Amino acid sequence: MDRNELAQRIYNVSHIEGTFRLRSGQISNEYFDKYSFESAPELLRETVNHLSTLIPAETEILAGLEMGGIPIATALSIQTNIPAVFVRKKAKEYGTCKLAEGVDVRDKKVCIIEDVVTTGGQVVLSANDLKQLGAQVEYVLCVIERDKKSRDNLRKEGLELVSLFTMEDLETSRG
Repeated sequence: MDRNELAQRIYNVSHIEGTFRLRSGQISNEYFDKYSFESAPELLRETVNHLSTLIPAETEILAGLEMGGIPIATALSIQTNIPAVFVRKKAKEYGTCKLAEGVDVRDKKVCIIEDVVTTGGQVVLSANDLKQLGAQVEYVLCVIERDKKSRDNLRKEGLELVSLFTMEDLETSRG
């Protein structure tokens, strides 16, 4: 499946209209139900095929952010053989009390994996959490860059955003 067809299929499956409050607090009249494409095996497989070519070469660990980044990071890990960790928004309060579940990130080059990035707020928080654990975090790889402001917000924090699609790409793909 070529990139444009994938964009069109993701848009058709995930785009819904109405009134929605985003995690950032913004109100939008459209929403991308990312779980619609992440839970469809063919679309997830094709998304990962395209994303895998965008992973920075020096990446040692893929860090899937709770919750949407986790299926993508898992599928990328299987395809690329790069280990994955699953990053919680808040460390669990029982058992191991870990924030990042999986392999140790200390002194490793970690690429954050996210499905949709709007402002980058949660990405910044998670990147800082990973850095406190000793990870070297410079890159964020996402499927959909919802707002170009996120790129600037992340750059200010020393993070480079690499996206498979922008909102414009998805909107243009619908023909």
